[in-house]
Amino acid sequence: MATVELIPKEDIPKYTLARASEDHVSELRQKLRGALRLGNEFKSKATITFQTVDGPKRVETTVWTLTDDALQIKNGVVLPLGSLLDIDY
Repeated sequence: MATVELIPKEDIPKYTLARASEDHVSELRQKLRGALRLGNEFKSKATITFQTVDGPKRVETTVWTLTDDALQIKNGVVLPLGSLLDIDY
């Protein structure tokens, strides 16, 4: 993957999220559960790469909540799972 701009999590609402060109949700499901556990039990951060209309962006943040369709991070920011490209921790 080419260099992806790291942005502050507070800047996510400034971007228009877009659907990833390929659906990565099924392959990322286990990593998402791991990131959720890290966030809730250990207050550890994950690096989340997601698609915007301006190209891919990434943030380092704690995952607070995970649903079938989205993940929620601090300050109520929600990222639809369809926009996810990768997650690492």
